[in-house]
Formats: sequence, C-alpha cells, structure tokens
Amino acid sequence: MAKKAAKTDEKIVETPIITPEEAEASAGENSAEETPEQFTKSGKKSKKHTEEVKAEEERQARKIENTADGEPKKRAGAKPTTRPKIERRGKKYQEVAKKVEKGKLYDLKSAIKLALETCPTSFDATLEAHIRLNVDPRLADQNIRGVLVLPNGTGKTIRVAVFAPLDIAKKALAAGADIAEDEDLLTKLDKQQLDFDVLITTPAYMAKLGKYARLLGPKGLMPNPKSGTVTNDIEKAVKEAKAGKVEYRVDKQSIVHIGLGKLSFGTDKLEENTTAFFDGLKSNKPASVKGPFVKSLHLSTTMGPGIPVENTLN
Repeated sequence: MAKKAAKTDEKIVETPIITPEEAEASAGENSAEETPEQFTKSGKKSKKHTEEVKAEEERQARKIENTADGEPKKRAGAKPTTRPKIERRGKKYQEVAKKVEKGKLYDLKSAIKLALETCPTSFDATLEAHIRLNVDPRLADQNIRGVLVLPNGTGKTIRVAVFAPLDIAKKALAAGADIAEDEDLLTKLDKQQLDFDVLITTPAYMAKLGKYARLLGPKGLMPNPKSGTVTNDIEKAVKEAKAGKVEYRVDKQSIVHIGLGKLSFGTDKLEENTTAFFDGLKSNKPASVKGPFVKSLHLSTTMGPGIPVENTLN
C-alpha cells in the first residue's frame, strides 16, 4: 500500500504536442543560425556576384523612389542652350567672317583677295586649300596621293636630311641638304632626334629604315617612292625639296588639305601656286570615279574663315 500511494503523489508533467510543420520550421531556423552562408570562388554563387546583385537591387529601388507616376522627375532650372558656332569664336574671327557672304561662290582670284582681307592673325599666315573629293580612300585606286613643286615655293624653310653612302652624302650637302650622313643618322634616330622636315634616301638604304617606321611614319617623315623621297637621284630630290616641293594625300573623310604659300607672296604668286596644285590634282582623277571628282572647294588662311570657291576641277 505504501508503494502505491507514492506513485499517486508524483506530479504528472504534460509534454507539448509539436506538429510536423513546426518541427521543420524550427530545424530551419537552427540550421540558419548555426551554418554560415556558403560562397563559391567564382560564378553566380560567389560573394562578389551576390554583393553586386544586392547593390543593383538597391539602385533600382532608389530609381523607383525618385520617379513620379513612372516618369523621372524633371530637374529644376532653365534648359541649357547651345550657342551658334560663330559665337564661340574669337572677336577678331567674328569680325572678319562677316566679310564672307553666305551662299556665294567666289572665283579663284576674288577668293584669294578675300582670304588676305579675312586673316585674323598678326603673323605671316599660310593660304590653305581644303577640297572634298568624290572618292573612297579605302579603295587602292581612289586613295589620292601626289607631289608637286609649287612655282613660288611654300615660303617655309625646309630642313632636308639625306641617308645615303658617304660619297652620295657629300653630293647631297653640295646640293643644299642640311643633314647628309650614313650610319650616324641611325644613331640620331635611336635617340629620337628628328631635326629635319624631309628625309631622303636611296632604295638600297631603305631597308635599314624599316625598324624606324613607327617613329617616322606618324610624323610623315618616312621616305616613300611615290613622294620622290626614295630615289637614286639624290641631288635632284634635294633641290626639289628645297624649292618648295609639297605632298598631298586624301584623308579618311575624303578631304585633301594643303598649304599653298605665305600671304606675303601676294595675290599673283598665290594664284600661280593654287592653279598649279589644281592642275596636279585634276590629273590624278581615278578612272573608277563616277560623277563629279570634286564635291566642294574652300580656301582659308591659318585660323581664318573658309571661303567657298567655284568648282572648276570637274
């Protein structure tokens, strides 16, 4: 009887009933607290990619907050205005540009006279010609390139260098070359000393300049047979370079740019130089060009306004 009474006096502890769903949720919380987030070294599950995704989501959220009714908020203030190109020029340029009539094509002599009047610089500027051609420079036969000796020269002091054997170099110096050397010139090129405007060489020595193409090419100093700077007649090439030999070439926009002499030459000499250039350019018209060869022609001075000229080259 004593044992039976003792059992009756014991307290009965009730065990709470847990559903399967609650047990699964509880297990998930415990595992999240105990197990840190796992990242891979690369890919979409990497830590870097996860941070980038979160940053992009925050950026998009801010973007939505800054919009009203699905449209971006307009910034306060007046709309910026772009001034005409002429108003962004200097005062001297604007003053002389008024002398050029809009829509008018000038004959060559009148254009040169007007160029002299519209020069805004105080130094002896150069008369320039800018001609847009109806060619495709990507085609070999339409990549216009030529040389000519202007009747009155360019007005510039041309420094001529000759790379040739010593016996030919001596003749080049007598013909007027400023520099005429053999291997010593290569030493200067190694030091990137380019104290000349034209470099002339012989076909036999051309191979030695191959490794300097990246130095000479971008500056237009690499000798070329088409421009007459790779030749066996060094004396003739030197005299022509000193006399005012110029090279012209069409650029990627199908435009030829060339200087035709200093304004101090006067109208007559500039007209002779310009006519000589026009004749040389016209003779280089490719047979494959259909339609007009020249689209537009303008003359200008250094830093001066462009003057449209009547097209007589077609």
